[in-house]
Amino acid sequence: MRVPMTEYLFIDLDTERWLCRICGHDLGDARGNYKEGTLVYDRDPREIHPPILDPERYEFTFSPDPAFCRILEFCCPQCGTQIEAEYLPPSAASSSSAARSAVPRSRPSTCRPATLRRWT
Repeated sequence: MRVPMTEYLFIDLDTERWLCRICGHDLGDARGNYKEGTLVYDRDPREIHPPILDPERYEFTFSPDPAFCRILEFCCPQCGTQIEAEYLPPSAASSSSAARSAVPRSRPSTCRPATLRRWT
């Protein structure tokens, strides 16, 4: 039996697996963290929250400083659907793992499996 956990995440109670609700891709064991089966992108917060004020004239622009804020996007490796996003201080590890590989910053606005790396 598949139970919806979030807008884009199922848990299959019979097989105890996490599944993407869009394409049905298996994201891993339900006894573990589903984020380990996703692709992750470390976004520049200025891409998501552009400055409201001119950064040349003002120190504070209402845009997060990348030195103090990280935004991680977790995506299905098969269909590219963004499953979750986390806002973190720069030195903090994500809730799924303390160690992970660097992820490229050059990608389109939607998650693309060909340009992202696995969460490690």
